[in-house]
Order: sequence, then structure tokens, then C-alpha cells
Amino acid sequence: MSAGGSPGGGRDAQLKHTGLRPGWTTGACATAATTAAYTALLTGEFPDPVTITLPKGGRPAFALAAEELGSGAAMAGIVKDAGDDPDVTHGALVRSTVRILPAGSGVVFRAGQGVGTVTLPGLPLEVGEPAINPVPRQMMRAHVAEVAAAHGGTGDVEITVSVDHGEEIARSTWNPRIGILGGLSILGTTGIVVPYSCSAWIDSIRRGVDVARAAGLTHVAGCTGSTSEKTVSTLYDLPEIALLDMGDFAGAVLKYIRRHPVDRLTICGGFAKLSKLAAGHLDLHSARSQVDKGFLADLARTGGASEALAEEIATANTGLAALRLCEAAGVPLGDLVAARSRDEALAVLRGAPVAVDVVCIDRAGTVVGRSSAAGPGPA
Repeated sequence: MSAGGSPGGGRDAQLKHTGLRPGWTTGACATAATTAAYTALLTGEFPDPVTITLPKGGRPAFALAAEELGSGAAMAGIVKDAGDDPDVTHGALVRSTVRILPAGSGVVFRAGQGVGTVTLPGLPLEVGEPAINPVPRQMMRAHVAEVAAAHGGTGDVEITVSVDHGEEIARSTWNPRIGILGGLSILGTTGIVVPYSCSAWIDSIRRGVDVARAAGLTHVAGCTGSTSEKTVSTLYDLPEIALLDMGDFAGAVLKYIRRHPVDRLTICGGFAKLSKLAAGHLDLHSARSQVDKGFLADLARTGGASEALAEEIATANTGLAALRLCEAAGVPLGDLVAARSRDEALAVLRGAPVAVDVVCIDRAGTVVGRSSAAGPGPA
């Protein structure tokens, strides 16, 4: 595949800064496959490579990996290239089968094998719809109209998008959590995958909040991983859609809930990660924030730690080692970190009507610190 144009804007600047190779979204691949299939239906020939126009004007060309022309229907397939991004859909074969419909039918979208169906409210698609997001739908409609105009078609078609092994791949995504069942989503707002962009994860956090709110839930939990999810589920008996896989993006959860509040937010994660939040860091990734043992030593002093213990904490090898020192001395460092994390979270929420509590765990999922709920919302 070749770019055939510049992605432009902030994404272009990011790519130039990183020097990494961009890729293409599933939405761009589906659009290219649809364009090729519909062209073959009207002309008898598949364009290969097939060129599409992206929302910001780039014109990438895609080589076909599969094609099939029948009576009244055609299928084209494109292998997704995510560039240097560690995307779970990299290498997936995205297919589009286009069928001619009676004049006046418009463009109808279907979920084929490996593409999910929306089963819960709160997403930008209605329940029961195939998980083909609005921008990819717009792209496909525009290209169908363009092909129809060029080759004498009506533009009335059924588009069935499928992804080989998509149901299996989707188990590694947020889709089952937010009620998209049966496979992957066809995504993308620009058509371009920016390598190692945090935007996809942050967007999934936002969609998770939207789904929980649409379902009428008043209590959600931001969790740093699967162990914290299990712990918070046990503590509060929350349904799966209340669990937000925030990873390292504590700030993304707090800022979105500030604008879209729920009554209560529980933050649950490993002691070391949440000690970073307690120290005022909103990005908990190890490359962007570190456990501050000096901060932990000062916090332990407020809990009654002796000066000798505080010095041991300050030179401890890890945050967990500092915690174990305090546990042995009867100093509640886990509770102190949980309380300070809660207070930092409330500061980011800026008075939004949300009560916050924090649960710190060790690697086994054992609760090693916990705060009470506090804030303007119901506790």
C-alpha cells in the first residue's frame, strides 16, 4: 500500500516527530474493499490497486488480497497494514461484499463474519446495528456514490463487511465489555493509524463511560488491569460494563467523568501505580512517571513512621518493598496512598458531583490500602 498523499495536521506532525510508519484503519480498508467490489460489479474488472480519498484529503492505494465476482454481488479483500503501531488487527483480512439492491434502497450495512453487532446503548450506533462506525460509513457511502456516478450505477447497494478471524481477535479488545458482540468494530475517523497513539485507548475509556451511563449505572470503576478488575468486582459486585480498563490513563478517566459525571467512581489498581497518582501524576506509565520513594517516606511519616523507617522507605528498591516495610512496622502506608490518590482525583474532578474511593492492591489482588468515599456525589 502507498500513501499517495500526506495525512496533514497534527497527526502528520506526530508522525514526522516519531519517524514511525503510519498504517490504515479498518474503516479505510473496508472503504477500499467496497470501492473495488462495487467497481467490479459495474465494470466487470477489479481495480488493483484501488485508491480512495481519506477524510482529510490523502489518497492511499491498496493492493487487493482477495476478489470474487458473481451475479449481482462482488467481494474484495484487503490486508490491514497498521504500520509501526502494535494494533491487534494488523494483518487481518478485511472483506467487503457488495450486492446490488433495487433503486431507492440506498446503502445498507451488514455485519459479516468477524464484525460485531451493537447490543448495548451508549455507543454512536443504535442497538442491533453492525459495529461499523459513522465515519467509515460516510466514507463508504461517498465512494459508492463516486463509483456509481463514474460507471452508471444507482448507488443502491448492500455492503457486508467481514474480518477473517475477527471474532477471535475481538477478544483482545474492549468490544465484549461495551456490548459489541461477535467480532471487531470497523473504526477510524481519519483513515490513518498513528503509531503508538494513546488516542484509541482513551477513546475506549470514554465509550466505556458512555455505555455505563446509558445503561443507568451510577457507580463505575477505573481499573489498571485484569487483577484490579477482579478485585473491584468482588468488593462491589459491579457488572462488567461498569469496569473501565483505564490502564495508565487515570487522567483520561477523571477528565471525562468530570464532564460526564456518575454518582460514584472507584479507582482500583496496584499500589505502586496508585502511589504515582497520589503524588499528582495522571499518566501512570513507567516511561512517563516513576514511583517516588521520597514521597512515600514523607507520607509514611504522617502515619507515624519513625525517621529510621522513613529512611529505609526512601531507599527501598520498589514501591512494594516500601509497603512491606510499613506493614511490618504497623504503618498504614497503603491506606495513606489510597486517601491521597482519592484527594488528587477529587482535585481533577473540580467539584463535579462524583464521590471517589480508591482501592490499592498487590500483584495477587489482595487489598493493601483503601480509602473511604468522599466528594460531592453520594457515598
